[in-house]
Amino acid sequence: MSTATKPNHIGRKISRIRELKDMKQEALAQALGTNQQAVSIIENSETIDEEKLKEVAKALGVTVEAIKNFSDEAVINYFNNNYDQGTFNMGNHLNNCTFNPLDKVVELYERLVQAEKEKNEIFREIAKGK
Repeated sequence: MSTATKPNHIGRKISRIRELKDMKQEALAQALGTNQQAVSIIENSETIDEEKLKEVAKALGVTVEAIKNFSDEAVINYFNNNYDQGTFNMGNHLNNCTFNPLDKVVELYERLVQAEKEKNEIFREIAKGK
């Protein structure tokens, strides 16, 4: 039995991240300014030069380190831990509302009432003219 570790296949990691982001090869190719075949070659490559890796990371919206350190096990643990605790949270900054939703509802209601008042005034003026 061999105890050799698996090679760090960057292309597979890129492929998995792309899939987790629900992105097609064509979309990644477009973001990179290339074609789908080139993305396929990248995803089948065990190593990728640093500049190309930076471009791919930017297109995927992740860091180079995120690609290099990506593992399916870490993703599974992340989701399991967050769902098990009932606190699935992609970062506090995404869940903090910068406005009070109730204020927005009131503001919208007030604008609708004002629009109705203006319509009624126009109808009154039309009715007086007849």
